Formats: sequence, structure tokens, C-alpha cells
Amino acid sequence: MATAIIITFIIGYLMIAFEHPLHIDKAATALLTGVICWSIYMFGIEGLIPDGSIPHWFADKFNHQGDHAHYTREFMTEWAVEGQLYGSLAEIAGILFFLMGAMTIVELVDAYEGFSIITDRINAKSQVKLLWIVSILTFFMSAVLDNLTTTIVMVSLLKKLIKDHEKRLFYAGMVIIAANAGGAWTVIGDVTTTMLWIKKKISPLPTVYWLFLPSLACLCVPLLFISRYLKGPVERPEHVSHAHYKKLKPYQSMLFLCLGFGGLLFVPIFKAVTHLPPFMGVMLSLSIMWIVSEIVKHDMDQETRSSTHVISILKKIDTGSILFFLGILLAINSMASVGILKQAAEGLDSYVGNKNAIAILIGLLSAVVDNVPLVAAGIEMYSMEIDNPFWIFLAYCAGTGGSCLIIGSAAGVAAMGLEKIDFMWYVKNISFWALLGYLAGCAVYFAQVYLFGLMS
Repeated sequence: MATAIIITFIIGYLMIAFEHPLHIDKAATALLTGVICWSIYMFGIEGLIPDGSIPHWFADKFNHQGDHAHYTREFMTEWAVEGQLYGSLAEIAGILFFLMGAMTIVELVDAYEGFSIITDRINAKSQVKLLWIVSILTFFMSAVLDNLTTTIVMVSLLKKLIKDHEKRLFYAGMVIIAANAGGAWTVIGDVTTTMLWIKKKISPLPTVYWLFLPSLACLCVPLLFISRYLKGPVERPEHVSHAHYKKLKPYQSMLFLCLGFGGLLFVPIFKAVTHLPPFMGVMLSLSIMWIVSEIVKHDMDQETRSSTHVISILKKIDTGSILFFLGILLAINSMASVGILKQAAEGLDSYVGNKNAIAILIGLLSAVVDNVPLVAAGIEMYSMEIDNPFWIFLAYCAGTGGSCLIIGSAAGVAAMGLEKIDFMWYVKNISFWALLGYLAGCAVYFAQVYLFGLMS
């Protein structure tokens, strides 16, 4: 039955990859894949539930005594639904609400024409120069915010900067690479580095010290190659004046630009202070912007008030992308619940042995399946001390390896939905350069260790 889950996932993955030739929306395929994977698990639960996976507290809660061999099917089903599915759903819901909140904030800033303040100041006429500006800006923003939020902001900005959709896809591809690379060298830039930090495997300063240059190499190598595809001047979208129906004052655009960026920057601070998940910080920022919007719109005309109302803006959110995210994460969590991902990690440890090679392979695997359960399995497998070379290198690999495929990272999935990027287009035009960048970062990391020596 575990094989059936893997086959279902592979078929679903291929249908997503060939979305355009099949003319089937990827969100529908992802949802179907996620539900079928969980259904197979429930039908074959007696043979699929991993030994020792049901904690004692759950057995005590239901007054269930005995070991795994004596568990009833009803009890196993109870654990799979309450303990695993609902637990996974809480994590998934946090990601989806974060995504919805961040998208709404970005759309609200756009409705108040806040992004025009930035785009009017980016005067790069060359496509290559603009690519470098966007990529480096994304790289550093991602380290402070996180790769998902930064991708949403930057892809929205690109729509204001570049008219040609085909050319804009190359920029979006570089934004994915830059966001993942930027998120890898700080403990708040990527969910896996944050997880390693919370689990006391890495600490902030050594992470920055040892991973900044590898992450920069991961960005610069594909940036050099992708620059070759872009020649000539930038063709900007025609500036559509909203003056005939929008009567916005300059301070309102600046206010909402500052509130938007300030609110997103506030999220990691809120998380560090309150220990609440990031989506709570996003919702707090959104609620404040919503209240301010209600206050400032009193002197607006009816059409401007309608176009800047948060309820109207919520209708612009790409629900298909959110449902796609839901389906993919459900499918991956079904494999994690069955223990397939942990077995994969243990298989790597058994057959490969070398921990650096294992970290590299985990990074490459994270391009296919979610890096979070893979890193979680690695944390459970090893008990090295904090800031051990393996943990630092794993933070880099898990953070950047997902760039090799567009659905290998949250940043990629978000960009895929926002810009309607085809899976196979990304494979043909971006994946190889992303892989080169990933391997270049690995090489820089090893060079640093050889030259300066990382504590062991």
C-alpha cells in the first residue's frame, strides 16, 4: 500500500508537470492527489502506520493499553485523523493563511499605488541591469523577511516593471533562486533554517558567517548564465493613469507602502517575541492596515473607495494557487505520516554514509518533496552538538535545493501561481542553472571549511 501512495504521488506530480498539454488545472490535480494519498493510507492503515509512531499520551487519552501489535483498527484510524491529519492540517493552514495574508497586504499596497513609488525610482534601462538589481534586492530582502513573503512582493513588483510576460518569467525564475538563497543564510529566512534554530541545531551568527558566501554563489552563478537570455532595453508596461477614477493623495500611497513593508518586516519580530506562528503576525499587520484603510477612505469618492476596499481586494487573491498548495502539502504529509520520507532519510544514511553527501542529496530531494519533513527526519536521526558542520551545511542544502524545480519550495509555488509559470518551462529554462548554483554554493562552503576550518 505504501507503494500505491508513492505511485499516486508520482502520477499526480507528472500531471502537474504536464498541466498545459493535458489542459487540466494543477490545483485540481494536486487536490485529487492529496485526497487519494490520504485515502489509501486510511484503507491500508493496519499495514502502513509506522511502529512506535503513536505516542503514549495519545494511547492514555483514549485509555488504550498495549503495544502496536494490539492496537485496534479503530484506534489507529483515530490517531491517523486526530493526531496526524489534523496535526498536518494545522501546519498547512498556517502556511495558507500566511500566504493569503501576505497576498492581501501586497494587493492593498498596490490598490493604493504604493509600488509606483518604488518602480518610478528603478530607472534601469537594460534588461540585464534590471535583472541584477531585482535579484540582489530579493536576496537581501529574503534574509530579513522570508523567501515566501519576498517572492510575493517581488513578483508583484515585476508586473509593474516588465511588460513582456515571456521575459518576465526569467526574472520570476531568478526571484525564486534569489529568495531561496537569501533565506538560507539567516535563521529567519527559511522555514527549515528556522526549524533547525528552534531545535537548537544552529545559531544565528555562525549561520550567517558560514552560509553567506555559499548562498551568494548559489545566486550569482545562475544569474550570470540567465543574464545571457536577456538583451536590449527594458520594455515597461504602459502607465495607466487612474486619475479619472482614483483620487489618491500622495501621502496615502506612501503610508500604505510603509505600512505594507513595515507589517511584513514586523512578522519575524512578532514571532520571536510572542512565539506565535508567522501567520498570526501577518494577520495582525493586515488588520492594522485594514483599519487604517477604513479611516483614510472617508474623504474619497465612491469609485476610489470601492477599489481600495479590502473586501474587493480579497476577491483578487489567487484561490487556485492556495488550493494547489493545499493539495501538494496534503500529499507530502501523507507520505511523511506513513514514514516514507523518514525511511528515505534513513536509507540515505545507510547507503551513502557520508554526511555531507547526505545533506546534498536531501537538498536535491527537497526539489521533489517538501524539505520540512526531510529536515525533521534528519534532526531525529542525528544528535550532533549545536553548530556542527552537518547542521550548518544542511541548512544551506535544504534552503536552496528546492530551487531546482518550481514546486520544490514555497517561493516557487507562490511564483508559479502568481505568474502562471509552466512547470516544464521552468525545467527547460531555469532548473539546470539553479542546480549549477546549488552545487557552486556547496563548493564554496567546502572551500571555506578547507581554508578556515569549521569547528567539529
